Amino acid sequence: MEGAEPVNNKLAAALSGGAVLVLALTGCSSDDGNEKLDAWAKQVCDAVQPQAKKIAAANAAIQKETSDNSTPEEVQKADSKAFQDMSDAYKAIGTAVNKAGAPDVENGEQKLTNAVKELNGISASYASLKKQVDALDTEDQAKFADGLKGIATELDKLSKSGNDALNELEEGEVGEAMARQASCKTATAPASAAQG
Repeated sequence: MEGAEPVNNKLAAALSGGAVLVLALTGCSSDDGNEKLDAWAKQVCDAVQPQAKKIAAANAAIQKETSDNSTPEEVQKADSKAFQDMSDAYKAIGTAVNKAGAPDVENGEQKLTNAVKELNGISASYASLKKQVDALDTEDQAKFADGLKGIATELDKLSKSGNDALNELEEGEVGEAMARQASCKTATAPASAAQG
């Protein structure tokens, strides 16, 4: 059991980075509105909010399992479900952004295409991690710990590389329009931090 503890902690730490992506959907608002852009931002924010909650819940579930003295079977089961939930959530966000169409800004089409591609890629990465965790040998503690270590490393990479196109989509006017939406604020920040 001793050898598994740091691996579990590492996994939990890597996972907490995974939610950073959706939590990028916040900011402080300015008052000059753009009706078209505000309507677009509201559509995206309203669709993202339940998915952000799902991702946060999946992160919390993994952290709980990895910080308790859980058996490999329990960790595997929790991780597998969480990765599936994350994969579904990112896919749903990609679909929602795509459905909203390009934001009414310069290079909106290109930004939209890049963001949707990235979200679908992240969804596929989590689906792949689910397969990997399902395939781990829970009978052999050392092998299981090694397998988790590999998954934690991939998660870490995923959480670091996943934000570029989304950040680009949300810069400037788009970010300001999103910051004006109540659903983006609640999806990303505790009430006390929601005032920008």
